Amino acid sequence: MLIPLDKLLERNKNIYELTCASIKRASQLTLTGERETGIDESKVVPMALKQILIEKVEYRREE
Repeated sequence: MLIPLDKLLERNKNIYELTCASIKRASQLTLTGERETGIDESKVVPMALKQILIEKVEYRREE
C-alpha cells in the first residue's frame, strides 16, 4: 500500500497542515521529476504524503 495508514491514524496533528505540506511536497516532486522506484508515476500526492508520514522529509510552518 502506498500510504501507511497506521502512521496516518497515529498522527494527532492538524490535518489541514498535513494536507498543505503534502500539496507543497507533491509540487516539488512534480517540478524535480523525483520518483520512487516501483511506484506508478501518476501517484505524486500519495507519494508526497507517504514521505511526510514516514518523516523522509520534514516541514515547518512559517508564521
